[in-house]
Amino acid sequence: MSKAKIVAIANQKGGVGKTTTAVNLAAALVRRKKRVLLVDSDPQGNSTSGVGIAASGLKEHLYHCYTLGVPVEKVLCVPNPKRKLAVLPSSVDLAAAEMELYPVKEREYVLKKLLEPVLSEVDYVVIDCPPSLGLLTINSLTAADSVLIPMQCEYYAMEGLAQLIKTVRSVKKSLNKSLFIEGLLLTMFDRRNRLTFQVEEEIKKHFGEQVFKTVIPRNVRLSECPSHGQTVLDYDVKSTGAKAYIQLGNEFLRNQKK
Repeated sequence: MSKAKIVAIANQKGGVGKTTTAVNLAAALVRRKKRVLLVDSDPQGNSTSGVGIAASGLKEHLYHCYTLGVPVEKVLCVPNPKRKLAVLPSSVDLAAAEMELYPVKEREYVLKKLLEPVLSEVDYVVIDCPPSLGLLTINSLTAADSVLIPMQCEYYAMEGLAQLIKTVRSVKKSLNKSLFIEGLLLTMFDRRNRLTFQVEEEIKKHFGEQVFKTVIPRNVRLSECPSHGQTVLDYDVKSTGAKAYIQLGNEFLRNQKK
């Protein structure tokens, strides 16, 4: 049985739609009958709560896998038995793992080794990285086959991108030679704002074919669904936000065949 493809959703800039993309790309892939593991590698735990899992009710989560070697299989949650979506949940405790990992030998490879036993059970692994370039993100990039970078359509969109790409290249050179950029995803796209189109033009000028054709619009349903513990596809599948992520899932899968 073939191993799953692992894609890390990363951007050290906060508020760019990273968790929204991780959760809803995972949901869009499940909609296409793919078996998906969503890994919440962010101590804020928003991917965990965003699919209806209460971190306060968990005895073990990703922190315990990192620091105590608890097998991933013991920690996995399935928030909706009707969906082919498993979740490796997180909580605020995960922030401490970064400090506890520093003395560990081959500390950059811990997540990669943790995930290996379950890779034959799923088709795709989607990792929601924290908004930083610390050890949790380095672990995610070392474990991943590719990185998808959400970018908000605003004036400061390019700020920090050079540092992220430098980090990706550094990980590729020293830790994960097969890592590549899956693509840049434009988020919070507002067609009423001329600046949005200027940012889009600037990003496409620099990155060309690496920019996804799908863009994610500003959409109130995307903002509402996390508070209900649902993906936007479950909350309102007819909303423009849901349609955009369904389109992204389709484009993502088409790219896998190239």
